[in-house]
Amino acid sequence: MSTMPASHGHNEACCNIPPVVSTGYSAKGAYDDVDGLKTYATGPDDATKGIVVVYDIFGYFDQTVQGADILATSDHQKYKVVIPDWFKGEPCPIEWYPPNTEEKRKNLGAFFGKNPPPGVAGKLPDFVKALNAKYPSVKSWGIIGFCWGGKVVSLVTSGESNPFAIGAECHPAMVDPKEAESIKVPLILLASGEEPDDKVKAFEENLKVPKHVETFKDQIHGWMAARSDLSDARVKDEYIRGYKTVLDFFAKNWS
Repeated sequence: MSTMPASHGHNEACCNIPPVVSTGYSAKGAYDDVDGLKTYATGPDDATKGIVVVYDIFGYFDQTVQGADILATSDHQKYKVVIPDWFKGEPCPIEWYPPNTEEKRKNLGAFFGKNPPPGVAGKLPDFVKALNAKYPSVKSWGIIGFCWGGKVVSLVTSGESNPFAIGAECHPAMVDPKEAESIKVPLILLASGEEPDDKVKAFEENLKVPKHVETFKDQIHGWMAARSDLSDARVKDEYIRGYKTVLDFFAKNWS
Protein backbone atom coordinates (compact mmCIF):
# COMPACT_ATOMS: atom_id res chain seq x y z
CA MET A 1 0.00 0.00 0.00
CA SER A 2 1.27 3.47 -0.80
CA THR A 3 -0.11 6.90 -0.12
CA MET A 4 1.59 10.14 -1.07
CA PRO A 5 1.34 12.98 1.46
CA ALA A 6 -1.54 14.65 -0.34
CA SER A 7 -3.82 11.75 0.57
CA HIS A 8 -2.27 10.36 3.74
CA GLY A 9 -4.49 8.21 5.90
CA HIS A 10 -8.22 7.63 5.95
CA ASN A 11 -10.81 9.91 7.45
CA GLU A 12 -13.71 7.57 8.08
CA ALA A 13 -15.81 10.47 9.35
CA CYS A 14 -15.86 12.10 5.92
CA CYS A 15 -18.24 9.46 4.63
CA ASN A 16 -21.71 8.46 5.75
CA ILE A 17 -22.40 5.42 3.61
CA PRO A 18 -26.00 4.21 4.01
CA PRO A 19 -26.68 0.56 4.87
CA VAL A 20 -25.60 -1.55 1.90
CA VAL A 21 -28.37 -3.73 0.46
CA SER A 22 -27.28 -7.30 -0.26
CA THR A 23 -30.08 -8.25 -2.67
CA GLY A 24 -32.96 -6.49 -4.37
CA TYR A 25 -31.40 -3.03 -4.41
CA SER A 26 -33.70 -0.14 -5.42
CA ALA A 27 -31.76 2.44 -7.44
CA LYS A 28 -31.97 6.04 -6.26
CA GLY A 29 -31.32 7.55 -9.69
CA ALA A 30 -32.91 7.22 -13.11
CA TYR A 31 -31.97 6.41 -16.70
CA ASP A 32 -31.60 9.23 -19.17
CA ASP A 33 -30.03 9.89 -22.56
CA VAL A 34 -26.64 11.56 -22.83
CA ASP A 35 -24.96 11.95 -26.21
CA GLY A 36 -27.17 9.19 -27.62
CA LEU A 37 -26.28 6.72 -24.87
CA LYS A 38 -28.61 5.32 -22.24
CA THR A 39 -27.08 6.65 -19.02
CA TYR A 40 -27.84 5.99 -15.37
CA ALA A 41 -27.73 9.30 -13.47
CA THR A 42 -27.81 9.81 -9.71
CA GLY A 43 -26.99 12.58 -7.25
CA PRO A 44 -28.11 16.21 -7.08
CA ASP A 45 -28.52 18.23 -10.27
CA ASP A 46 -26.86 21.24 -8.65
CA ALA A 47 -23.65 19.35 -7.79
CA THR A 48 -20.47 21.19 -8.79
CA LYS A 49 -18.46 17.99 -9.32
CA GLY A 50 -19.39 14.87 -11.23
CA ILE A 51 -18.12 11.33 -11.61
CA VAL A 52 -18.29 9.15 -14.71
CA VAL A 53 -18.50 5.46 -13.79
CA VAL A 54 -17.16 3.00 -16.35
CA TYR A 55 -18.78 -0.30 -15.42
CA ASP A 56 -17.23 -3.73 -15.81
CA ILE A 57 -18.02 -5.99 -18.76
CA PHE A 58 -21.26 -7.15 -17.12
CA GLY A 59 -22.92 -3.74 -17.40
CA TYR A 60 -25.68 -2.47 -15.09
CA PHE A 61 -25.56 -4.81 -12.10
CA ASP A 62 -27.18 -3.81 -8.81
CA GLN A 63 -23.80 -3.80 -7.05
CA THR A 64 -22.43 -1.27 -9.55
CA VAL A 65 -25.55 0.92 -9.50
CA GLN A 66 -25.55 0.88 -5.68
CA GLY A 67 -21.89 1.90 -5.80
CA ALA A 68 -22.80 4.90 -7.98
CA ASP A 69 -25.47 5.93 -5.46
CA ILE A 70 -22.93 5.61 -2.64
CA LEU A 71 -20.48 7.86 -4.50
CA ALA A 72 -23.18 10.45 -5.19
CA THR A 73 -24.31 11.31 -1.68
CA SER A 74 -22.16 9.65 1.02
CA ASP A 75 -19.56 12.42 1.39
CA HIS A 76 -19.97 16.06 2.46
CA GLN A 77 -19.17 16.80 -1.21
CA LYS A 78 -22.14 15.60 -3.27
CA TYR A 79 -21.52 14.40 -6.82
CA LYS A 80 -23.53 13.98 -9.98
CA VAL A 81 -22.70 10.40 -10.95
CA VAL A 82 -23.39 8.86 -14.35
CA ILE A 83 -22.95 5.39 -15.84
CA PRO A 84 -23.14 5.44 -19.63
CA ASP A 85 -24.12 2.23 -21.41
CA TRP A 86 -21.13 1.73 -23.70
CA PHE A 87 -22.34 -1.77 -24.58
CA LYS A 88 -25.71 -0.45 -25.81
CA GLY A 89 -27.75 -3.12 -24.09
CA GLU A 90 -25.40 -6.00 -24.90
CA PRO A 91 -23.12 -6.57 -21.89
CA CYS A 92 -21.14 -9.75 -21.36
CA PRO A 93 -23.28 -12.50 -19.78
CA ILE A 94 -21.91 -13.08 -16.27
CA GLU A 95 -22.26 -16.84 -16.87
CA TRP A 96 -19.17 -16.60 -19.10
CA TYR A 97 -17.03 -15.92 -16.04
CA PRO A 98 -14.81 -17.51 -14.94
CA PRO A 99 -13.67 -18.50 -18.47
CA ASN A 100 -13.05 -22.13 -17.57
CA THR A 101 -14.13 -23.72 -20.86
CA GLU A 102 -12.97 -23.24 -24.42
CA GLU A 103 -16.37 -21.86 -25.42
CA LYS A 104 -16.34 -19.28 -22.62
CA ARG A 105 -12.80 -18.20 -23.52
CA LYS A 106 -13.82 -17.84 -27.16
CA ASN A 107 -16.92 -15.82 -26.26
CA LEU A 108 -14.98 -13.52 -23.93
CA GLY A 109 -12.30 -12.97 -26.54
CA ALA A 110 -14.94 -11.97 -29.08
CA PHE A 111 -16.56 -9.61 -26.56
CA PHE A 112 -13.27 -7.84 -25.84
CA GLY A 113 -12.62 -7.65 -29.56
CA LYS A 114 -15.97 -5.93 -30.08
CA ASN A 115 -15.52 -3.63 -27.06
CA PRO A 116 -11.84 -2.65 -26.82
CA PRO A 117 -11.01 -0.24 -23.96
CA PRO A 118 -9.18 2.21 -26.28
CA GLY A 119 -12.43 2.68 -28.21
CA VAL A 120 -14.30 3.89 -25.12
CA ALA A 121 -11.33 5.94 -23.87
CA GLY A 122 -11.35 7.77 -27.21
CA LYS A 123 -15.05 8.60 -26.90
CA LEU A 124 -14.90 9.98 -23.36
CA PRO A 125 -13.70 13.54 -24.15
CA ASP A 126 -16.77 14.15 -26.37
CA PHE A 127 -19.02 12.41 -23.85
CA VAL A 128 -17.82 14.82 -21.14
CA LYS A 129 -18.63 17.75 -23.45
CA ALA A 130 -22.19 16.40 -23.69
CA LEU A 131 -22.29 16.06 -19.89
CA ASN A 132 -21.19 19.67 -19.50
CA ALA A 133 -24.10 20.76 -21.68
CA LYS A 134 -26.60 18.62 -19.74
CA TYR A 135 -25.29 19.44 -16.25
CA PRO A 136 -23.95 23.02 -16.43
CA SER A 137 -23.51 23.28 -12.65
CA VAL A 138 -20.80 20.60 -12.79
CA LYS A 139 -17.46 22.36 -13.27
CA SER A 140 -15.14 19.36 -12.92
CA TRP A 141 -15.41 15.65 -13.71
CA GLY A 142 -13.69 12.63 -12.21
CA ILE A 143 -13.75 9.03 -13.40
CA ILE A 144 -13.91 5.60 -11.79
CA GLY A 145 -13.64 2.31 -13.62
CA PHE A 146 -14.09 -1.32 -12.62
CA CYS A 147 -12.17 -4.25 -14.19
CA TRP A 148 -12.43 -3.53 -17.96
CA GLY A 149 -13.41 0.02 -16.96
CA GLY A 150 -10.20 0.36 -14.94
CA LYS A 151 -8.23 -0.11 -18.14
CA VAL A 152 -10.33 2.64 -19.73
CA VAL A 153 -9.37 4.96 -16.84
CA SER A 154 -5.65 4.32 -17.39
CA LEU A 155 -5.98 5.00 -21.10
CA VAL A 156 -8.01 8.22 -20.87
CA THR A 157 -6.10 9.79 -17.96
CA SER A 158 -2.79 9.13 -19.69
CA GLY A 159 -3.99 10.55 -23.01
CA GLU A 160 -3.53 14.01 -24.49
CA SER A 161 -7.28 14.75 -24.49
CA ASN A 162 -7.98 13.69 -20.89
CA PRO A 163 -11.05 15.63 -19.63
CA PHE A 164 -10.88 14.36 -16.02
CA ALA A 165 -9.49 16.01 -12.88
CA ILE A 166 -9.01 12.75 -10.93
CA GLY A 167 -9.28 9.01 -11.48
CA ALA A 168 -9.96 5.73 -9.69
CA GLU A 169 -9.36 2.16 -10.82
CA CYS A 170 -10.93 -0.72 -8.89
CA HIS A 171 -9.71 -4.28 -9.55
CA PRO A 172 -8.49 -3.09 -12.98
CA ALA A 173 -8.02 -5.48 -15.88
CA MET A 174 -4.86 -5.58 -18.01
CA VAL A 175 -2.69 -3.51 -15.65
CA ASP A 176 0.12 -1.91 -17.68
CA PRO A 177 2.79 -0.09 -15.64
CA LYS A 178 3.88 1.80 -18.77
CA GLU A 179 0.57 3.71 -18.85
CA ALA A 180 1.12 4.96 -15.30
CA GLU A 181 4.09 7.04 -16.46
CA SER A 182 1.81 9.31 -18.50
CA ILE A 183 -1.16 9.63 -16.13
CA LYS A 184 -1.58 13.35 -15.46
CA VAL A 185 -4.09 13.52 -12.58
CA PRO A 186 -4.31 12.15 -9.02
CA LEU A 187 -5.11 8.45 -9.16
CA ILE A 188 -6.25 5.77 -6.74
CA LEU A 189 -5.90 2.09 -7.62
CA LEU A 190 -7.58 -0.57 -5.47
CA ALA A 191 -6.47 -4.04 -6.52
CA SER A 192 -7.97 -7.39 -5.58
CA GLY A 193 -5.91 -10.40 -4.63
CA GLU A 194 -6.19 -11.59 -8.24
CA GLU A 195 -4.32 -8.80 -10.01
CA PRO A 196 -0.60 -9.52 -10.58
CA ASP A 197 1.33 -8.12 -7.60
CA ASP A 198 4.38 -7.28 -9.68
CA LYS A 199 2.39 -5.25 -12.18
CA VAL A 200 0.44 -3.39 -9.49
CA LYS A 201 3.71 -2.54 -7.70
CA ALA A 202 5.37 -1.36 -10.92
CA PHE A 203 2.29 0.69 -11.83
CA GLU A 204 2.44 2.36 -8.41
CA GLU A 205 6.14 3.13 -8.77
CA ASN A 206 5.59 4.69 -12.19
CA LEU A 207 2.85 7.08 -11.06
CA LYS A 208 4.20 10.64 -10.77
CA VAL A 209 0.96 12.13 -9.39
CA PRO A 210 -0.73 12.08 -5.96
CA LYS A 211 -1.67 8.44 -5.54
CA HIS A 212 -3.07 5.75 -3.30
CA VAL A 213 -2.43 2.13 -4.27
CA GLU A 214 -3.79 -0.65 -2.07
CA THR A 215 -4.47 -4.36 -2.50
CA PHE A 216 -7.49 -5.97 -0.85
CA LYS A 217 -5.77 -9.34 -0.58
CA ASP A 218 -8.75 -11.53 0.29
CA GLN A 219 -11.11 -10.06 -2.31
CA ILE A 220 -11.83 -11.36 -5.81
CA HIS A 221 -11.48 -9.47 -9.08
CA GLY A 222 -14.85 -7.69 -9.15
CA TRP A 223 -15.64 -7.23 -5.45
CA MET A 224 -16.71 -3.57 -5.89
CA ALA A 225 -18.90 -4.25 -8.91
CA ALA A 226 -20.93 -7.01 -10.59
CA ARG A 227 -19.14 -10.01 -9.05
CA SER A 228 -19.52 -8.79 -5.47
CA ASP A 229 -21.34 -11.25 -3.22
CA LEU A 230 -22.84 -8.75 -0.79
CA SER A 231 -24.53 -11.54 1.18
CA ASP A 232 -21.02 -12.42 2.44
CA ALA A 233 -20.27 -10.22 5.48
CA ARG A 234 -16.54 -9.91 4.72
CA VAL A 235 -17.15 -9.00 1.08
CA LYS A 236 -19.76 -6.44 2.13
CA ASP A 237 -17.35 -4.85 4.63
CA GLU A 238 -14.61 -4.58 2.01
CA TYR A 239 -17.06 -3.28 -0.60
CA ILE A 240 -17.96 -0.47 1.82
CA ARG A 241 -14.30 0.14 2.72
CA GLY A 242 -13.41 0.31 -0.96
CA TYR A 243 -15.98 3.04 -1.66
CA LYS A 244 -14.96 4.93 1.51
CA THR A 245 -11.33 4.82 0.40
CA VAL A 246 -12.20 6.22 -3.04
CA LEU A 247 -14.34 9.00 -1.57
CA ASP A 248 -11.62 9.92 0.91
CA PHE A 249 -9.01 10.13 -1.84
CA PHE A 250 -11.29 12.24 -4.02
CA ALA A 251 -12.08 14.58 -1.10
CA LYS A 252 -8.39 15.19 -0.38
CA ASN A 253 -6.98 15.35 -3.92
CA TRP A 254 -9.68 16.92 -6.11
CA SER A 255 -9.43 20.69 -5.93
